[in-house]
Amino acid sequence: MFKVGDFIVYESRGICKVENITELNLPGATKGQKYYELKPVYEEAGKIYSAVDNDKVLMRQMLTGDEAKALIDDIPNIPEMWIGDEKQRELKYKEAMRSCDCRQWVSIIKTLYLRRQDRISHGKKTTNTDDRYFKKAGDNLHGELAIALGMEKSEVEEYICGHLDRLQE
Repeated sequence: MFKVGDFIVYESRGICKVENITELNLPGATKGQKYYELKPVYEEAGKIYSAVDNDKVLMRQMLTGDEAKALIDDIPNIPEMWIGDEKQRELKYKEAMRSCDCRQWVSIIKTLYLRRQDRISHGKKTTNTDDRYFKKAGDNLHGELAIALGMEKSEVEEYICGHLDRLQE
């Protein structure tokens, strides 16, 4: 069970802060059921209410600073996610995004970065699907790493690139 003040990863919305644990007095809400009141960190408006014992939505504790640094160190070892079939590719991307697994997000980003470079070198445009998942995976990964490392989300990509460059020296 998460505590008030915890930052968590909520399956479809990314990083959220647990603002309250409460019972809801709304039609359809089970009497006596406890709910997390979640505030998405990177959205101005909106709240999410999710049952504490909800097993249909994946929620997990956010990475710690040390776990975030270890993940960044391991980026070169995380394999790409090559999928030849266009229809299967989007299904795999959706599945990876729903997993709330940072390593899966890195895999998507690496794959789509290389795929983008290849398409551009052959005079082709990137696909909307690729662009959408590249942005989504990047937003989720950078958002989580930013909070874990105590920096702005906009600084994370540069931090990762600089760190990986130093590892290769």
